[in-house]
Amino acid sequence: MKTDIQIAQEAKILPILDVAKKLGLSEEDIEYYGKYKAKLLPSATGRKKERGKLILVTAITPTPAGEGKTTTTIGLADALSRMGKKTVVALREPSLGPVFGIKGGAAGGGYAQVVPMEDINLHFTGDIHAVGAANNLLAAMLDNHIFQGNALGIDPDRITWKRCVDMNDRQLRYIEDGLGGAKSGVPRKDGFDITVASEVMAVLCLATGLDDLKARLARIIVGYTYEGKPVTAGDLKAAGAMAALLKDAMKPNLVQTLEGTPALVHGGPFANIAHGCNSVAATRVALKLGDYVVTEAGFGADLGAEKFLDIKCRFAGLRPSAVVIVATVRALKMHGGALKTALAEEDLEALGRGLPNLLRHVSNIKHVYGLPAVVAVNRFPTDTDAEISLVIERCRALGVSVRLSTVWAEGGKGGEALAEEVVRLTETENDFRYCYADGLPIKEKIHAVVTKIYGGRGAVYTPEAEEEIARLEALGFGHAPVCLAKTQYSFSDDAEKLGAPTGFDVTVRSVKIAAGAGFAVVLTGNIMTMPGLPKVPAAEGIDVDGGGNITGLF
Repeated sequence: MKTDIQIAQEAKILPILDVAKKLGLSEEDIEYYGKYKAKLLPSATGRKKERGKLILVTAITPTPAGEGKTTTTIGLADALSRMGKKTVVALREPSLGPVFGIKGGAAGGGYAQVVPMEDINLHFTGDIHAVGAANNLLAAMLDNHIFQGNALGIDPDRITWKRCVDMNDRQLRYIEDGLGGAKSGVPRKDGFDITVASEVMAVLCLATGLDDLKARLARIIVGYTYEGKPVTAGDLKAAGAMAALLKDAMKPNLVQTLEGTPALVHGGPFANIAHGCNSVAATRVALKLGDYVVTEAGFGADLGAEKFLDIKCRFAGLRPSAVVIVATVRALKMHGGALKTALAEEDLEALGRGLPNLLRHVSNIKHVYGLPAVVAVNRFPTDTDAEISLVIERCRALGVSVRLSTVWAEGGKGGEALAEEVVRLTETENDFRYCYADGLPIKEKIHAVVTKIYGGRGAVYTPEAEEEIARLEALGFGHAPVCLAKTQYSFSDDAEKLGAPTGFDVTVRSVKIAAGAGFAVVLTGNIMTMPGLPKVPAAEGIDVDGGGNITGLF
């Protein structure tokens, strides 16, 4: 069996100008980044109106068995293209952290991939590095201001801004810097986040243009004065230089699927510790250039989809036409207690115990958000007809259809039944709404997400979180949407609680305002904004030969 990277490397892909022409674009509308990548220039859309139908692909709660959400997203787009629909797929950029960590490559799989796969997974067009540079420029200017006399009166013990690096490096979570004497800075406790958790990444993904980007960057709060007044990037006069570093990163990246469907891959915030969606700029460009836009949100629907709908759609005024919820029989059996080593065996009891996880996600999309949905079962050869029938029966009881997907093995052809159902759903009216209203206090918004989406009893707060919420609301930030950072492996904040647990409380450990992004970041449980590498990182299996051919990406 061929690996994903072998399939990608053997594919005959189109010159990027030919891909652009499928969208009605010319050479004047793109900026080349080699033969198979380009950035779209403002002329690509001009004054065109958004006309496409937006399709969100999300998934059940992840397990080690895998769900194939990105693969399904790409395969669905290819299937729509095969039907003659003018389609664009809009995805996030992979972070080097998971690429070298536990996940490996993140550009789809099998015969449903975006290419050039190696480039997309490794550096791509440099956007994530630009985010890191802008983030760390702000950190350097902050510490330099303190070193040069601290005219703003910044309290070193109340600095909230961290440096970042696009790598899983637990060694950098908690550090002390400025050591080495008077000429080496002011000593203080510090730490790093992974770049995709940086507020700069969120700002890049939510900004509508360069002017909006600069305004958002200027609003970023880096810490507080001795009197408790917020200090911003604007106060440090850093926003202009940060925007200069991000100028090219603001332009959406154009690539293609293995079947030549245009793909915009732009922005990369994680969904467990950030807001988990590709950029507003890329989504809006796609809606102007295509009739159908297929996008994804990270991890399960309790994380990525919730943030896509409650944060991205709220800020950008987007309205999805349909939602696809990806599941596998194997993963559902794991949620029902089956061991990973036994997933190839028929086990209707374990499947029955795991199905409530899928059904809660389905119910949330349909009843909390008022959106039409279809379940895409990413079928494996070991799935039995009895297992598939059980999934169909239980979903039908909620009024949601199920379609089998074999896009990993067959590309767009394996997603045609799913595509037909998606088209049908997009032609129906929906009653899209948010999980919570804008005017609610921060705690009530958190309560709404925990009870309506997670199925929990409520939230409990540490004394630190209570103080932070009180301070943020006193400063006028109580209106902000909430971005909950939570384990991706459970509806709860405990990764061990599989399936669809109930009666649990979510512990809110810390709350901080991302004033540039426009939301409050809520850290729950033991979630970390700097992941670590596993015992055997994927990096150990990645190599490059003398001819420059990369192996081991997936």
